[in-house]
Formats: sequence, structure tokens, C-alpha cells
Amino acid sequence: MPLFLLVWQLVAQAKIVNAILFPPPTEVARAAVEWIASGEFVSDLSASLRRVTIGYVVGAALGVGLGLLTGRSAFFSGLFGPIFQILRPIPPIAFVPIVILWFGLSEGGKIFLIVWGVFFTVWLSTHLGVQKADQGLVRAAQMLGTPRRRLVGEVVLLSALPFIVVGLRTAVGISFYTLVAAELAGAFAGVFYRIQLAQQNMQTGQVFAGLLALGLISFVADRGFAALAQRLVWWR
Repeated sequence: MPLFLLVWQLVAQAKIVNAILFPPPTEVARAAVEWIASGEFVSDLSASLRRVTIGYVVGAALGVGLGLLTGRSAFFSGLFGPIFQILRPIPPIAFVPIVILWFGLSEGGKIFLIVWGVFFTVWLSTHLGVQKADQGLVRAAQMLGTPRRRLVGEVVLLSALPFIVVGLRTAVGISFYTLVAAELAGAFAGVFYRIQLAQQNMQTGQVFAGLLALGLISFVADRGFAALAQRLVWWR
């Protein structure tokens, strides 16, 4: 990392590239310090994290719930599976115009986009995990007269949990990618909102500072989830 920053600084100082378009790390650091000192960083970070947290929790809950349903039931798999497979490749950013029409500039539209990005990843991993559950254990539990609710919760879900955790961890990163699309839908605070504002004013140092902030927050969230998953799914 220090070597990368040194090369970056030397390239910028040598004026090999336009400093306005590719500022040196010292300029990025100055912009980041000013952003934090102004108090706007805290409000932008809070707004972005609130959107990501709500969207992630709602999308993950829906993904796990419907994944269990379609994974266990051939009827619901045939009913919802083809629809989800058609909708899944559509990127959230493609929904920005229609979300603005549906929700206006409210927070609901931004959260909807993050839910959209998270849901399909979690649903698919849960669906596949349930289908790959150890059928020997399932049959043994059924022969012992295990009630359906306990069968799903204590046998199927635990067997599928390693798959679900992979989907949930992948969705952490996706939720931050989708945040970019969400804050394109008329935000007035947020990390990417600040990047947009800086881009419009040709404040490239601020743009880089915002991008680094997004990357750092996403990295910390991913590492934190990985550590938590290691404790919860220790038998993987």
C-alpha cells in the first residue's frame, strides 16, 4: 500500500496525467479531512448505512424465507422459480427511473433498490442449500415423527446454513453496490450523493475520497460478517 501511494504521488507530481482528473493522494487526503471536519461525513455515512442496513435486513429475510419455501416445495419452486430467474439478472440501476415514478424521492425507493439487489442472491443460495440438504437426515427425522416446523428449522435450515451464509456474505457487498443506484434516485445525503455533488463541481479529490470511503466501509462490513459467520457456522 505505501508503495502504491508513493507511485501515485510521483505520477501526479510529474504531471504525466492531468492533476484535476487524477489528483495526488495528498489532495484526496485533504478533501477527506475537510469532509470529516465539516460534519457532512457523519450525516452522509449515517444516511448510507441506514439505507444499506434496512435494505439488507429486509432483502435477506425475504430471500431466506422464500428460498426455504421454493427449496422445500416443488409447487412453489415451479410457481416462483421461473419468475425469479427472469428478474434476477436485471441490475438494480435499471430500475432507477421507474422507482422515481413509483416512490418519488422518498427513502422507500432507495430501500427498494437495495432489497432488490440483496434478495435474489440470498434467495438463490437458500434455495440451492435447501435442495442439497442431507436427505438421509431429513428422512430419519421424519421417521422419528419430528413436527414439520422443527424439521425445517432444526434439520433443513441447519443443513443449508453454509450455503445461506455464502449468499448472505455475497449480499453484503451487493448491498453497497446497489447503494450507488439507490442514491442516484434523488438522494439529498449519502456517500454517493456527496460523490455526485463533487463530480458536478469538478472536485476530483472529494470524488476519490468518497470512493475510498465506500470501499473501506464495504470492506469492514464484509470482514465483520465473515468473522460472525465463522462463529455461527463453525462446522463448515
